[in-house]
Amino acid sequence: MGKVRETPLQRTARLIEFDSAFGAARLCGVDEAGRGPLAGPVSVCACVIPHAVPIVGINDSKKLSEKAREELYDKITAVADYCVVLIDCKTIDRVNILNATKLGMKRAVEGLKAPPDCAVIDAVKGLDIAVPYTPVIKGDAKSYAVAAASIIAKVTRDRYMRELDEKYPQYGFAANKGYGTPAHIAALKACGACPEHRQSFIKNFVGDMSVQLTFLRHDGGEDKNNVR
Repeated sequence: MGKVRETPLQRTARLIEFDSAFGAARLCGVDEAGRGPLAGPVSVCACVIPHAVPIVGINDSKKLSEKAREELYDKITAVADYCVVLIDCKTIDRVNILNATKLGMKRAVEGLKAPPDCAVIDAVKGLDIAVPYTPVIKGDAKSYAVAAASIIAKVTRDRYMRELDEKYPQYGFAANKGYGTPAHIAALKACGACPEHRQSFIKNFVGDMSVQLTFLRHDGGEDKNNVR
């Protein structure tokens, strides 16, 4: 016999059971979205969500459709204490993506309405936060609070990238969300970078960009920069 597929109700019960085992009145789940893209911020969310009325369907955001994430976002944010933080591309370039993610996690936890008793973090270690925390590999598939945080982080970032698409339509941000798709890389080579591109990432995906690129400003003007 094949593996029995978990129902949404069973999954919800499993995720809540995982969090309940910590015995904390206010357990905070922390997750991020957007560590890998060439453009846009990394989005980080801390979320304390009650168990009294479980929201069936909560899951790792990567396993949900965009429509499902948007619907769950509204349900989660209606009942949760949460804080979502966007760390911009300039900070990512300055401190690197891991440290930018850690900074976002710190700010998100500190931005909650009330301090949590403890936190479950999706995989990241070495955080400078004032509450005890447990890093959990694939925490967004194991913890109810982390899964909820992953949905908020993902939806917030996707909405931001759709707004960027209106400013910089040549890159297809609404579709690729800043990730290095073939079409995005082709546009980057043809048009150069915009202010929302991560310079530290571009060279890894596109190769030698020591040629002069045109950086498009929000006001429609141009800045000439030598990128090395």
